[in-house]
This record gives sequence, C-alpha cells and structure tokens, in this order.
Amino acid sequence: MSQKNVQFTVAAHVAAVLGYQYGEEVTSAKVAGSVNAEPTFVRRSIAKLVKAGIVNATRGKNGACTLARPPETISLLDIYRASEAPATFAIHGYQVQPLCPISDHIKDSMAAVLDDAQAGFEARLATRSLAELVADIRERDHA
Repeated sequence: MSQKNVQFTVAAHVAAVLGYQYGEEVTSAKVAGSVNAEPTFVRRSIAKLVKAGIVNATRGKNGACTLARPPETISLLDIYRASEAPATFAIHGYQVQPLCPISDHIKDSMAAVLDDAQAGFEARLATRSLAELVADIRERDHA
C-alpha cells in the first residue's frame, strides 16, 4: 500500500481559509481548527506559504495570518510548490534483478513517463487560481 502525502492539500486548505476570509486576519488556531490537524503541522504549512510569499504571518499571542496578495494572483501551482510536497509519482526503490530485462530497465523507461505526467499535473495546477478554489467552496456551501 502506498503512503499518501497531504502536504499540498493541507497548504491548499490553509490558503483557502485565508482566501475565504480575504482581507481579514485569521489566527493559526482558527486555521488549524478548520484543517482539524495538529497545530504544529499546520504552522509548518503556514511557514512554507510565508517563505513562498503567499501568506503574511505575525507571531505571538496576537499573531495572525493573511494572504500576501489577492487570491486571483495565486495559482494552485504556487501553493503546490510552496508546500514542498514530493512529486506526485515516484519510481520504486527495489533492487534491480540484472538477469530480468524488465527489472533491469523499468526505472529508466518509466522515468520519462513519470516526468511527463508530473509536468502535466503541474501545468493543470498552473491554470487554476486560489480564487477559483474559494469560489467553488462558496458555491458548494450555498448549494
């Protein structure tokens, strides 16, 4: 069973909370409550978004977060890259069996396929803005 990595979806959740309340300061505790995850994990996600220039945050008792720029100018690719999530696809690390042509060459053969798939994934994310994600959430909330 493969492990699932949630870094990107948590970062998108954080950004969506801030986009939903764009122009307002939101505490990291409120963001963590929305994600329903460990506050330290959420704060690490916020820190990555700050480092990428997507979020502004202040620390301390009265600390809060805001988007650093309008949601229309933030792509889901920006958030994906900021999250530092591993690539969507990866080649297994099992030892090669040199006497088997498949085992001997599958990693090289699959590398191009997986690189192409990752590029396609990132290209699609580049076409979607945080504003679109927030609009979809609002629409679903009012349905």
